[in-house]
Amino acid sequence: MLKILGRASSINVRKVLWLCDELGLTYQREEWGEGFTSTHDARFLALNPNAMIPVIQDDDFTLWESNTIIRYLANRYGGEWLYPTMPRERARVDQWIDWQATELNTAWRYAFMSLVRQSPAHQNARLLAAACKGWTYTMGILNQQLQKTGRYVAGERFTLADIPIGLSVNRWYETPLEHASYPAVRAYYERLTGRDGYVKWGRNGTP
Repeated sequence: MLKILGRASSINVRKVLWLCDELGLTYQREEWGEGFTSTHDARFLALNPNAMIPVIQDDDFTLWESNTIIRYLANRYGGEWLYPTMPRERARVDQWIDWQATELNTAWRYAFMSLVRQSPAHQNARLLAAACKGWTYTMGILNQQLQKTGRYVAGERFTLADIPIGLSVNRWYETPLEHASYPAVRAYYERLTGRDGYVKWGRNGTP
C-alpha cells in the first residue's frame, strides 16, 4: 500500500495527490506538518532528515522531495503517457519541472509569504514590490511558452510537468496582487480545470 505523509494544504503534497488521481492509485495519507504532528518528531526525521513534506512509503521504499516522488510514481505505475520514455521528450518535461522548482518557486516565495501567509518577516515594502515584479516577469516566461505550444507547458499533450506548474498557476491567481494580463496563462488555467484532479487538488482556493 502506498502511504503519503503530509497535510493536503501543502502545494508539494498536492502534486503527489493530483498525480495519484491521474494514475488511479490507491493510497493512505497521514497528516504531518503545520497544524498536525510536527515533522521534527523523531519518527518523521527518521524518514526525512530535512523535516519536509511530502514523504512517501511504497511498501518498504521511502522517498522524499516532491518532484522526485512524482517522477518515481509515474515511472513505477504506468505513467508513460505523462512522463515519456524517449530522451528528448522526457528532457522537455524535466526542463519545466525543474524550472518550476528553481525559477518559479524562487520568484513567488517572498510575495506569497507576505501577502498570503502574512509573515511578519516578509513585510518590507521594497522587497515585496521587487518580489511581485519578479513573479510577474517569471509568469511572463510561462505565458510565452504556452503561446508557443498552444496547449500545455511541454507541448500539445498534458504531461507530468503540468502538475507542479498548474499548482503554481493556481497560487498566482489566488495571491492578492495585481496580475498582469497573460492570456495564454489564463487559458491554460481554464484548460486544466477540465481535469478532475486539478479541480480537487489545484483550483480549490488553496494557494
